[in-house]
Amino acid sequence: MIRNAIQRFMYGRYGNDQLNLFLMGLYLLLYLVFIFTRLELLYMVSFGLLFVVLFRLLSRNMERRRVENARFMRAAGPVISWLRLRRNMHRDKEHVYFKCPSCGQRLRVPRGRGKITVTCRSCGASFQEKS
Repeated sequence: MIRNAIQRFMYGRYGNDQLNLFLMGLYLLLYLVFIFTRLELLYMVSFGLLFVVLFRLLSRNMERRRVENARFMRAAGPVISWLRLRRNMHRDKEHVYFKCPSCGQRLRVPRGRGKITVTCRSCGASFQEKS
């Protein structure tokens, strides 16, 4: 019964997206810092972020919220992809990662093959790397 009421209330609302998740994380971080420092400004800023998150979550103007999220993803996209690449490189124990000296393209070669000649798929440059 409560679930149906919540579903009816949320019908036609925007809901959650990546920008909201980022803002919620920032809210939690600022609130934790406030707890330890007792700076009133941090409390007010964190409360304002929480208000923005709830406003976006319950908004019926879906097009505007999508545009805001797209802008955020355009700005945060390079950082997110860099973090994912670092995570994958750290987890992948079977390959060695390096950059092409000509074009800077990220390349991956099997680990433990000794010195090998690699041809870059982007620019076609050949060079030797130790794996």
